[in-house]
Amino acid sequence: MSIDILRDLLSQSRRAVVFTGAGISTESGIPDFRSPGGIWTRYQPIYFDDFLRSEEMRRETWRRKFGMENVLSAARPNRGHLAVAQLVRRGLVSHVITQNIDNLHQDSGVPDDQVIELHGNNTYARCLDCHERYEIDPIREAFLRDETLPICDRCGGHVKTATISFGQAMPEREMRLAQEATLNCDLMLVAGSSLVVYPAAGFPVMAKQNGAKLVIVNRDPTEMDALADLVLHTELGPTLAAAVGLN
Repeated sequence: MSIDILRDLLSQSRRAVVFTGAGISTESGIPDFRSPGGIWTRYQPIYFDDFLRSEEMRRETWRRKFGMENVLSAARPNRGHLAVAQLVRRGLVSHVITQNIDNLHQDSGVPDDQVIELHGNNTYARCLDCHERYEIDPIREAFLRDETLPICDRCGGHVKTATISFGQAMPEREMRLAQEATLNCDLMLVAGSSLVVYPAAGFPVMAKQNGAKLVIVNRDPTEMDALADLVLHTELGPTLAAAVGLN
């Protein structure tokens, strides 16, 4: 069985990396923004330059953030997240590289320093100029009262959720860490990514070209399936839980 092969590959690995996309979090109730019916089919994405240029676009960004908050705040790690955390605890996985912004890997027990967030994190905010961190609760309270936009009290810069917007540069530190982890791994397990969003999707190719085994677990086919040593088109949670022996 394919799950047995996956279990064997994981047990034989010493420096595995897990690469996750939206598919691992949809089973926690978080919508896939890019799929048909997702957020970006109902709303035009707000580009980073527009956020910087327009006060109204900054307000709309925060409106969308708080409009989605009930769904996002209710999400909890599912069996897929817990299985990945189990692999990290066993020392089989060195890092989790994720395209997700939901913090569910950390919530499942993966240490912060072993999660590499390529697209940032939606659970807090930062000043775009001095990078001061801000918690969401005070921002929400002020914004829901009269749509007050958050301004950095340290330097006066714009404050934005700590996510990477369309048109915004990828985070240099996280890209460097992801490359280092990729080049050091002997197995990359892709879990729930359609592998169409670049430059993030380049890391599985880099791993394979560097001699690592490549496993793709995704509900739908991807353009990289032909490169992989093992492909499973199944639900993430039950598959990963079975592979690591979670009840």
